[in-house]
Amino acid sequence: MFGTRARRWVATAAVAVGLAVGVAGVASAVSHSSSNQSPGNQHRDGAAGEPGNRRPRPGETLLTGTTAAKVKAAALAKVPGATVIRVETDSAGSPYEAHLRKTDGSYVTVKVNDAFTVTAVQSGFGARPAQSPPAAN
Repeated sequence: MFGTRARRWVATAAVAVGLAVGVAGVASAVSHSSSNQSPGNQHRDGAAGEPGNRRPRPGETLLTGTTAAKVKAAALAKVPGATVIRVETDSAGSPYEAHLRKTDGSYVTVKVNDAFTVTAVQSGFGARPAQSPPAAN
């Protein structure tokens, strides 16, 4: 049905397509891995990377649903115009905290109690627990 020339062309095209798909997959995996595994994204207090990409401290969990909405609303009422990066439980004295980026680009951590009232606004993205080792550079 196919001549030798046609079979060679089909085989060559199949190999070329396979290589292109494979290279694209590897490039995507490497890019995704390196962007999510940089030291700044692995450590809560690292200097590099968006703080919102960092993991919560041990003992803290991300908030969802109604609780998350109430914590966000309380935080934004206290720091108007800010962008909520994330809301989570707090392992350092308050039931909840919201991490925000203010319009000037600086970060604040807003502490919120069980009644969804703001109890404190702290500069920065939150301190590391005292028992944690320093971040590796």
